[in-house]
Order: sequence, then C-alpha cells, then structure tokens
Amino acid sequence: MKTLKEVDLRGKRVLIRANLDIPIKDDGSIEDDRRLKDNIQTISYALKNGAKQVIIIGHLDRPDGKVVEKLRMNVVAKRLEQLLGQKIKKLDDCVDIKIPDDKIILLENLRFHAEEEANDEKFAKKLAGFADIYVNECFSASHRAHASIVGVTKFIPSYAGFELEKEIKMLHIDSAEHPIVAIMGGAKVSTKIDLIQNMLKKVDALLLGGAMIFTFFKAMGLNIGKSKVEDDKVAEAKELLEISNKKIILPVDVRVASKVEKGAEVRNVPIDKIGANDIGIDIGEETIEIYKEILNKAKTAVWNGPLGIFEIEEFAKGTVEIAEHLAQLKATTIVGGGDTAAALDELKLAEKMNHVSTGGGASLEFLEGKVLPGIKALD
Repeated sequence: MKTLKEVDLRGKRVLIRANLDIPIKDDGSIEDDRRLKDNIQTISYALKNGAKQVIIIGHLDRPDGKVVEKLRMNVVAKRLEQLLGQKIKKLDDCVDIKIPDDKIILLENLRFHAEEEANDEKFAKKLAGFADIYVNECFSASHRAHASIVGVTKFIPSYAGFELEKEIKMLHIDSAEHPIVAIMGGAKVSTKIDLIQNMLKKVDALLLGGAMIFTFFKAMGLNIGKSKVEDDKVAEAKELLEISNKKIILPVDVRVASKVEKGAEVRNVPIDKIGANDIGIDIGEETIEIYKEILNKAKTAVWNGPLGIFEIEEFAKGTVEIAEHLAQLKATTIVGGGDTAAALDELKLAEKMNHVSTGGGASLEFLEGKVLPGIKALD
C-alpha cells in the first residue's frame, strides 16, 4: 500500500476521499466532529507540500441516491473551514460540474447519486477526472466497494492518508506486544463469531460481556431466565468454548433486572443463580474486578462492544468501569468503532486511549481478518 509521503505533491490536484459522515442534530448543528478532525492532518499536509488544489469528497448519512436537503455538505464545509483556518469553496454537486480555481474545494454528498454505492465505473471516472492523484482517508467506508473508495483507484495513482494508515497499523494486532487481552461485548453471538475465531488465534485472553454471554451460558447448561439468547447459535457457542483453549473468559456473575427500563431495580447474582424472570443486563461486580486483574497484565488491550446495556445508566456499570480502567492502563489500548467509541465519547475517555477507530463495520471486518475492498484497491 502506497502512502501519502511517497508522492511528490507539488503542482498536483489532490482528490481526498475524506471521512465526513458525522452525526447531525435535528436543528442542523453538528453533534460530534471527531471524524472531521481526523481528516485535517492529511488535508493540511497536501496544502503545505505544494498541492495545486485539494478537492474533498465524501458522504453524509444514507440519502439512497436522492438529493436530501438536510444532508447537504454545507454544515461540513463550515466546520472544516474552522478546523483548517482556510476558506473552502463548497459546490452543489459532485459530478458534471466545472471545478473553480479555489485552493480547497468540497463537493456535494456523493450518495446523492446511486452510482456511488453501485461502484459505477463512469461515475468513478468522472471523480478521478478532477485530479492527478487520489487519497483514501475514509477507513470507516473502506469495507464498501463504492465508486469513491474502489472505482477511482483504477484511473489515477492512489495513496493512503495518514488516518487510514494509522487505523491499519493499530488494528493489525498480529505484531502487537503480548500479552494481548481482548474485551468483546455486544448483543449477538452471530455478529461476532468470525471475530471471536480470528481473535482466538492472536490473543492471550478474550473477555466476554454483553447480551451474547447468555448464549454461551445456555451452551453450558445454565438457566438464563428471560435474558436475550440466540437459540440457533448455542451449538456454535459451545464449539467456540471447546476450541478456545481456555482463552475465552466468561463472567462469574451478572447484573439482572425484571424490566429493561430506566429506574429498574438491579441485582447482582452468580451465573448459576439467575432466576426464571431475570433479564441479564450487565456483567457482575466480581467479574468486573476479575477482568481488571487480567487487563493489568496486558501489554496490548483491544476492546469491541459495550459490556451491558450502556444506554441505560443503571445497566452501564460494567462498560463504565472497564472503560475507566483501560484509560489508566500502561498497555497500548485499541478500541473498535461504533457503539464502543460512542460510549467512550460520552464518558470523555476517548483521548485517553492509544487509538479509537473511526470505523464501525470497517473495524469489525478488519479485526475479523477480512480484506477490506478499499485497502485492497490501494495495493
């Protein structure tokens, strides 16, 4: 994979596929601009190293190939101007347009055109025609074979941006320092089977939490009350336990409630004392301490998925305490994107981790060992 520092940018028009998909509030203001900030190093580097022009492209949400007024890039352009300290010319479309001479250009939402997600070759060629070189700085969409991620690379020399390069280096844990401890949460075993199988080859311990633990408990013959379970995955959960060589560590106790709602009464029970009407909502207090002790020995810690129903305060104890513990570890701490990143943002702990991925689905697929189309296209 070629990186940005390997190319002479002087006099070149640079097309940067940026990570612009940020949450927008109902009033049109930006809820979280972390992804925008992650593009600044690459954009600034291109400008400082002689680029004739920087053309920024990206998407916002899922307009499904139609123009959606509230998903125009206007608010993105304004915030990028503030972050860069430079004027940005924002255009009203992304193809079949004349590019002005302004130094920094932002094109309209790529997903206003269905051809973007269809990886249409003509659409990709039009995007490529605006520039001399292409830079992928959008790891979070690199698991998608879209025109701006894969198609463009067929027409002009293509490179990885700094943030994309960092994502790959940090999430590629094969060369990480041992002991490596992974923490994995989430609701469903079905979405994590590939990840668990791949992680078992790389880590020294795999600590499980989230609702998926109850499928494992059922595989062990335990009563799980009314806890969430995937009955069709019980056999696979049992097989994972058998092949894990004792690397999979499950909770010894859980926190339960009779209702999943704010203000619900929460009890802490051993895993063999879950009542018929109990709903498991978090890892237990003894488990939290055991997990902390295991993490204390880690040189590398990787976390993907909340350990309880984090959205409800009473059910967030496991996620909060493990997050706070990770934040003060001397180990290299790597956090997968999506809900885990959102939890860290809410707790204001993201900056205390060595790396928080910008990709939800992309980071999950990368950790599963899959080759992402956007990264393969840069080979």
